Amino acid sequence: MAAPTTTYRMWKRLAARPGGSRLFSAAAIARVPYFASITPHVVRMEPGLAEVTVPKWFFVYNHLHTVHAIASCNAAEMAMGMLMEATVPTSHRWIPKAMNVHYLEKATTSLRAQARLEPLPDFEAITEGVDVVVPVSVLDRAGVEVVHADITCWVTPAH
Repeated sequence: MAAPTTTYRMWKRLAARPGGSRLFSAAAIARVPYFASITPHVVRMEPGLAEVTVPKWFFVYNHLHTVHAIASCNAAEMAMGMLMEATVPTSHRWIPKAMNVHYLEKATTSLRAQARLEPLPDFEAITEGVDVVVPVSVLDRAGVEVVHADITCWVTPAH
């Protein structure tokens, strides 16, 4: 089996330390500045599972003072990305290809995006490009799913 990604190795090194998940999240924003507006906090990252929290604050408000749709999509994409970084070994690479989003309820609180992939792909069997669909639930503080996204990633061998 190929080695885990640099991102996942950094998560494992930092997450157990006080403030480590915040430091990791800041590093992720520095690498992908697009996510800065949602100030994501990666709270869980492991093969097949990632969780990212997003506070409700001024820069994610829409005209209704709820979390706007694109902020919810950004949270879903961040969670999917962390899941893929923890799941896809260095023998392969991935890139988002499509996102199918359903807005289910008003997002009136901070959010938690949960990406889950079950079962995990058999990467040794992936010898050509394949679509991997990662479902992401975006939940409000009460645990109500306010947004659901299915994000299709294109996974190929790294060679």
